[in-house]
Amino acid sequence: MSLRPEPAHRHGQPARTAVLLVNLGTPDAPTAPALRRYLAEFLSDPRVVEIPRLAWWPILHGIILRTRPARSAAKYASIWSPEGSPLATWTARQTEGVASRLAAAGHELRVRHAMRYGKPSLPDVLDALRAEGATRVLVVPLYPQYAAATTASVCDRVMQWALKARRVPEFRFLTEYHDDPGYIAALAERLLAHWAEHGRAEKLVLSFHGLPERSLRLGDPYHCQCHKTARLLAERLGLGPGEMLVTFQSRFGKARWLQPYTEPTLRALAAQGVKRVDVACPGFLADCLETLEEIAQEARDAFLEAGGEQFRYVPCLNDDPAWISALTSLCERHLQGWDTRAAPDAATLAAQRGRALALGATD
Repeated sequence: MSLRPEPAHRHGQPARTAVLLVNLGTPDAPTAPALRRYLAEFLSDPRVVEIPRLAWWPILHGIILRTRPARSAAKYASIWSPEGSPLATWTARQTEGVASRLAAAGHELRVRHAMRYGKPSLPDVLDALRAEGATRVLVVPLYPQYAAATTASVCDRVMQWALKARRVPEFRFLTEYHDDPGYIAALAERLLAHWAEHGRAEKLVLSFHGLPERSLRLGDPYHCQCHKTARLLAERLGLGPGEMLVTFQSRFGKARWLQPYTEPTLRALAAQGVKRVDVACPGFLADCLETLEEIAQEARDAFLEAGGEQFRYVPCLNDDPAWISALTSLCERHLQGWDTRAAPDAATLAAQRGRALALGATD
């Protein structure tokens, strides 16, 4: 195994710290070729598809990558903005917000973002941080609820990069924050603001990304953490029994996934006479295909077709100031023990020396 070239070591070089926010990823464009590249990387991750390679490879390359890219491209085109992918846009803004708040608090840090799949890739961003002299990196997967298919996959990719590094930085991983008070408070503020503007529906549906049901039996805490997030949010909002439901979306394949499923639940609510629903996706920190197309378009149509009258989607936290403040606080807590305070500049040092000399003269 060959090691990557490293920046030349310089004696006495101070330790530098970086914060790396990592989101799932997005295709470069809403086109079939871009989706084929993106899906090939995403669906080749053994954390995402836990099927033996010999069985999965013919399905992936013989069927899925031949048929799904064109359909997915059309869906992405329906939510693509002039700035590009919404997920990429919001992740970049979250990074800028955290960087600004950490700097204002006196921290001297490199704050960057990367994608687990697509660009900017984790290896490329880690290479850039090493070139800038980073020797300590706090990795923050943007998934509040831990899942092997998401959080652990980020850890895998970081360690794969480290395997070829001559000097491995000191890593810390913020692996779960589903019950963080700041996160819960930001979710509550988002919903209260939505209700203040639009009024409150009969039911609040919290839709989390689904996982195969077997993941729960195999020890993944994701399902329980989703329900804890929902419970804490309901307590914060003062919701009573029956006013809120937890569902799971984005089912893929024929296996049994975590239930209840979002779209069938919405159809059932409409059939039961529920006319107005609010739907939020607390597990997604940035609006993306799964929220803007699958929920705000497809799930909405399903509810209205089944007899519902009003469907309101509550946007993700995105760059909401309350969430940026909470995320910054999470980073600060996990940076403790690392000296991240900015070194004084030349003018400050000169002033400090002047004060010291003046004090010495008066002694």
